[in-house]
Order: sequence, then C-alpha cells, then structure tokens
Amino acid sequence: MRSIEDPDDELSVTPPKTWATGVPGVTHALQYSLSQTSVRRTALTLLNVNQTKGIDCPGCAWPEPGPGQRQRNEYCENGAKHINDEATSRRVTREFFREHSVSELDQKSDYWLNQQGRLTEPMVKRPGSDHYEPVGWDEAIGLLAGELRGLASPDEALFYTSGRVSNEAAFLLQLFARAYGTNNLPDCSNMCHESSGSALMETLGTGKGSVSLQDIHDADLVLVVGQNPGTNHPRMLSALEETKRNGGQVVAVNPLPEAGLMRFKHPQKVRGVLGRGTEIADQFLQIRPGGDLALFQALNRLLLEAEDESPGGVLDHGFIETHSTGFAEYAAHARDVCWDDVLTATGLSREEIEALHERVLRSEKVIVCWAMGLTQHKHGVPTIREIVNFLMLRGNIGRPGAGVCPVRGHSNVQGDRTMGIWERMPQSFMDALEREFGFTPPAEHGLDSVNAIRAMRDGKARLFLGVAGNFVRASPDSQATEEALRGCRLTAHVSTKLNRSHTVCGETALILPTLGRSDKDVQAGGEQFVTVEDSMSEVHISRGKLAPASPLLLSEVAIIARLARAALGANPAIPWEEFEADYGTVRDRISRVVPGFEDFGARVAVPGGFRLPNPVNERKFNTPGGKAVFTRNEFTMLQAPKGHLLLQTLRSHDQWNTVPYAMNDRYRGIHNARRVVLVNPADLEELAIADRAEVDLVSVWHDGIERRAKGFRVVAYPTARGSAASYYPETNVLVPLDSVADISNTPTSKGIVCRLEPAGLPG
Repeated sequence: MRSIEDPDDELSVTPPKTWATGVPGVTHALQYSLSQTSVRRTALTLLNVNQTKGIDCPGCAWPEPGPGQRQRNEYCENGAKHINDEATSRRVTREFFREHSVSELDQKSDYWLNQQGRLTEPMVKRPGSDHYEPVGWDEAIGLLAGELRGLASPDEALFYTSGRVSNEAAFLLQLFARAYGTNNLPDCSNMCHESSGSALMETLGTGKGSVSLQDIHDADLVLVVGQNPGTNHPRMLSALEETKRNGGQVVAVNPLPEAGLMRFKHPQKVRGVLGRGTEIADQFLQIRPGGDLALFQALNRLLLEAEDESPGGVLDHGFIETHSTGFAEYAAHARDVCWDDVLTATGLSREEIEALHERVLRSEKVIVCWAMGLTQHKHGVPTIREIVNFLMLRGNIGRPGAGVCPVRGHSNVQGDRTMGIWERMPQSFMDALEREFGFTPPAEHGLDSVNAIRAMRDGKARLFLGVAGNFVRASPDSQATEEALRGCRLTAHVSTKLNRSHTVCGETALILPTLGRSDKDVQAGGEQFVTVEDSMSEVHISRGKLAPASPLLLSEVAIIARLARAALGANPAIPWEEFEADYGTVRDRISRVVPGFEDFGARVAVPGGFRLPNPVNERKFNTPGGKAVFTRNEFTMLQAPKGHLLLQTLRSHDQWNTVPYAMNDRYRGIHNARRVVLVNPADLEELAIADRAEVDLVSVWHDGIERRAKGFRVVAYPTARGSAASYYPETNVLVPLDSVADISNTPTSKGIVCRLEPAGLPG
C-alpha cells in the first residue's frame, strides 16, 4: 500500500475567521470524504447518516431533531469527515505490518497512522518481537482468555472503553468484567465529563443533563460556557440559530473567541449561503481559564442583591422552599464573594458581568451549556455545582426551556455509562445484574482511567483491554501512561483503524479489528442493528450500510461474547452465543436490568426511538434528602507565577478527538502545523518572546518532574491575558498524572501552569 506522509510542516497563519460553516464547510467535508473513498460510498454514508433508518454519526453526541424535522443532509462538516474516515477504502494488511516494525510505527505521527486505513485481520505481537503478525480469531481470543485466567486476581485486569461503543456492546463488556470478578471499567468519561456527573449527582440526584433540543430552541437565554460548538459539536449551531430566531439570546463565555459563536452560516439555508447568516453570541465574555467559578459566584451574589431591592421579584421562592435544601446557608456564603477576587480570577470587568446579570433578569427561561472548558479543572466540580445554584435561584430547573446541559463528546459516551460502564455503579444496578444473571457482582469499587494508569505503573494491573478509543493519546502524562502500558503482560485493543495505542505494547499485544458504525453487521440471527444514547438521553437505532472492510472483521458484540465464553466457560445463565447471534436478546436483558429501558426492543423500533425519563424534569431529585441541594463552594482561582502562563489543551477544527484529519485549524487561521502555542500579543511582549519563535513548553508541578513538549511555534493570538492554548494530544505530556479535579479525578488539561523556553536548551 502506498505510504501517506504527513503534510509539510510549514506553518502559515491567516487572520482568525469571524463566522463558521457556509459553503466552505460543505466543500471541506466533501474534499476529505472523496480523498478517503469513492463518490458512491460517500453518497451512501452521507445520505444515511443521522436518519431514522440509517447510521448514527460517530462524531459527537449532539441530538437529532425528531422524525419529519430532519434535513436530508443531517450532519456537519466534522461528522461527514468522521463517517467517511471510517468508510475509507484504504486497508492495513498483513503486508503492511511485515514492512513496518512496531518501533518504526511508534515514530509516525497520529495523522499518518490514521491515514493508513482500516484494519483487516487480527494481529499479535509476541514477546520479544518488534513486529505484529497475523493470528486467527480463535488463537487471539484464546491468548487473551488464557492471560485473564492466569492473573493472580481479577483486579489485575482493566476493561477500558470509549463512547463509540454501542449500548449492546457496553452492556456485555460490563457484564463480562463483573462476571469475571472486577469493577475495573475505566472509560473516556473519566477524562472529560466526570466532573459534570459528580456535581449533578450531588446537587440534583441525576448525573445527566435535563434539557431537550426543543428546550434549547425555546430558551430565553442560553449560556455557552467553556465550549466551542463550531468545532466540537457543529450541529449545535443550528439549534442556537433557532434560539435566536425564536427571540432568545446567547452568551459565550470562553478564553478564546470562536468563529462559530460569532456568526453561523447554515449551509442548507439560503441565508447561510447567500446571506450573512446568523449572529449567535449577543455577548462574549473572554474569561481567564478557570475563572468560571468566580463568574457564577458573582452572578449569584448579584441575584441575591437584586432580590433584596425587589423582594419576591427575582428569586423563585416556590422552587427554593418546596424543592431545594441548604438555601439559607448558601445565601449567607454567596454574599461574601469579593469583587476584587472575582475580577482578578475572571479577567473581566464588573461592567461586563453586570451586563450579563441584566440579561439574566430579563430572561424567564435560562439554560447553561458547558463542556471540557469547565470539567478539566481542579475545581471543575465546584464550578458546575455553582452553575446549579445559579439555575435554582430563579427556578430554572425542571421546567421547559430551562436547565442544565453538559454537552458530551463521543457519540455514545452517555449510553455507555447508562449501560454500566462505571467503576462505581450503584448497588441497585448490581442487584439487578444478580437477579438477572445469577451471580454476585464484586462489591469493591474499581479503577477509573487515572487510577488504572497508576495501577499499571505500580505493577498492580497486568492486562489492559481497550474496546474502541485510543487510550494512550487520550490520557494525561504521556510518558507515564506509555511506561505503564509497556509494563503490562498483555495489551489488547478492539479497533477499526491504526492508532498510537497499537504501538505502545505490553509484552504481548493484540489488535482485534472490528466493524465500524457504518458497516453492515450480519450474524447468525440475520442483519443486526445497535443502539446509542445521545447527550439529551434520546435512545435510537444505528444500522450500518456498507459492506465490511474485510471478511475477517468481527463486531464488538461478537468479540466480547466470544472472549467472555472463552475466559469464563459455558454458563447457561449468561448465553454468550445467543447474544452474539441476535442483539435483540441483549436488549431483552437490558430492559430487565437498566431503569428506563422497559420494553426496549419495541420502543426503540419506533422511528426516532425514545427519550429516557429524567426525574429532574418532574422536579424529583434522587438525593439523600429528596430535594435539590444548594452547595457552598469556596472561592478559588488559578494563578501562574511571574513569567508563566495558564495553558489549556484543545482540539483543532480538523480533528476528531485524538485524531487530526489535517494539519490545519481553519477557523483559528493555523495552517500546515500542529505544534503551535497560541499566546496573547501583550503576554508575548511582556515575556520578550517573538511571534513565530520556536519554543519548548515546560509544565510546572510540585513533584519536581520536568514535563517538556519540544519544538512549538509561537503564534500571537487573541487568547485571554495570562493564558495560552495548544493542541492535544501533542500537549498531553504536560498534564501531570496526579494533577486531577477534586472529587471527579479528571485530568486538569485546561489549567496547566507552564513556561515557554527557547527551543534547544538542555533539558
């Protein structure tokens, strides 16, 4: 197969864009799609993606409109790229692995690895070898099962998954892990929205968002905080456009100005092609990284003071008195917020904050949306708890057009958690498993992603199984993560395409190639479909349309079922062969174990599927006291010593999670390079660093270990003062393994204290 080299790394910079999508978005989507596969396959995927009888887009978890309300082309630029990146006609064969050693592949870029194409047959790297070689499915499954049976304890095994996995596969994976004897089920949620779940469970009793797509349309005010929908969830811009057209307002709170939140040109509307499009953000607050807690504390103080001036006219006393607890203590605490602290932490002016406060007072229905700009901070959980306080003060919980909206990334990351992919599932779930399958699940909590790395590092975990995802590049502290995985007896990855996790190997390593979301899935019981749950709790079908990339591929369900049978032996109470043959039998079991999935098969067969109930929307709260909880959150702020900056890692526009599709970030004006760091021009002047200078990024952490990302080009960019931004996964090396959010244990990838040193210095 021909080699696909990286584009030339010759940085060029153009002014950042002030609007997103339009005709260029369509053009780029088609260009990338047609570079991967044929016109016919491109048309087949794009005309079926996000349709009621088609393929759920693997790109993100933003929901689709109801049946009859969808566009014929119900996808975004990045969704089109992702579906056809998976549908690529390029293939990775045994000849490829014969030509390239593991050591050689480990020197290739993430872009290069991804561009090689779809994996086609199981491969094994045996102890002492530097090459993968073909292996039959029976032998591969036998190797993995044998290692599982040979571990000293089930807790020496780790079962990782990403949010690309279907509900059916996720349910079987957690069933297998628990029947094997461990709750070690780390997942990608641990590294992104774990802070959201922790905060929402504590305050509202449910770790999910409460709003629907219609609520977004109907809101008077939507706050988009720590989120860049133009790149990460582009179809959200269509929803925000509806908010604006219905008379609502949008406020963007972010350290960087983002094109999609300035102006959106809907590519399927005349106004988006020929006109100016729609101005999205009515106000932009360019906040310092980590300043969001202080912002919401200030807003809440202002609301309390406004109630003092107009008793009964600002706060929702009915909600507070009937549905909440802790208000009096909270209110006393909130009145002590210091304005000087707020202004320092946020980098905003008091006038900017008071202007937002006035918008809040004029709005009866308010939604707050957020993503990793909030969750990946040490104080991410308190920040989200403070947002809940903000919404509860005016009763914006549990009614139409209002509520909490954590915007998930991976397409089924929320569904995986619902299915039991969590190291700390509640006892009620464990009891239901025991009733259904006749075994007692392990009681001891398992390991999340960060603790899994620590366990491998310390020799306490010896086997790593990853189902989808790219654990090596999704994880913090790259050197520590790679050393931990290389210390395992066996690493195995269920994957569609080549990635860095295949080059960071245990003593024995397996690549287990699987069907993609776009592939037809035919089993002994006929053609199968799978289901997913989006970011707003809608559960629906996804059905592949393409011939599989290779006749040797197995589905994720089949791989898990065969491995479980080989590792655990035959067990009539858990009919793994039946599950592999007919996924409907898996859904039958889910309906009896997972709350909200009663009569699963019939309900999901209705076009568009069904929405899971959220008790918050009935103002019922599954907290210990049965009420929503006001919380007192201590003021905190990120501070960088003189000569240092607060670095946040982020995605480029031409990127899906850890995989870049090009070396560009079109909306930010960065072309042909990824090893760049964006810094405010005033900070560059103060640091005496020239625009385009080559520097190393060095993170500062109290363990004394120097973490250095070498060879970055500085780009003067309108970041918030005192901050910088750079792309992951290249900068994951800078995030210390032990620098995690309080309570949630999420890596602090948005708040790294670092300095910029001239490239080439010793160190």
